[in-house]
Amino acid sequence: MFARAARIVASLVLVASPLVAQRRPPVSAVAPAATFDSTWFAGMKWREVGPFRGGRVAAVAGDPANQLVFYAGGTGGGVWKTTDAGLTWKPVTDGQISSGSIGAVAVADADPNVVYVGTGENTLRGNVSPGDGMYRSTDAGKTWSKIGLADAGQIARIAVHPKDADLVYVAVIGHVFAPNPTRGVYRSKDGGKTWQKILSKNDSTGAIDLVLDPQNPRIVYAALWQAQRTP
Repeated sequence: MFARAARIVASLVLVASPLVAQRRPPVSAVAPAATFDSTWFAGMKWREVGPFRGGRVAAVAGDPANQLVFYAGGTGGGVWKTTDAGLTWKPVTDGQISSGSIGAVAVADADPNVVYVGTGENTLRGNVSPGDGMYRSTDAGKTWSKIGLADAGQIARIAVHPKDADLVYVAVIGHVFAPNPTRGVYRSKDGGKTWQKILSKNDSTGAIDLVLDPQNPRIVYAALWQAQRTP
């Protein structure tokens, strides 16, 4: 009888073993690295899409919800918009903002109807044109409101929080031809109604670039530049 019981137990173990093996994860579950055939891109070429009367372009931003919509900021031609991927362009800031020199454009991921524009080109040339602060549109560029930082001089970059269209960061170069205390990085939590300077070194060092970490937008990277032009 003992021998029969032993055979029954052994049979149960043999039956159960395959089931246990099936539940175990595979030892090598690492996915192979993705590879791309470079010939896929052989037919791609750059082509000029305008706007052909907008002047030098220092700022470009796309609508995250519509791959055909882009905004381009000229250094003397204001902001232009295309809704057909560059086939046609329309000036959207003429008569609404008081500076034609554009240094930065940003479209909010959380609400593509919210567009921020920083005036004052970021290309520090001998004949650079100053701006007069920040502007915002809440209807995809149809109308614009001035939202402060009037003494920024040149605005180099704008970064909007991906989940909050009212939380915006701005890199301010400042005045080109003289030191001024407005240089640095600014933040607004209310869509530009109020601003707080959150990074500054001195009155001759401005902010030339900034970006939010896409995995954690609480992490902000900024680049400072000590620069000044003379007549």
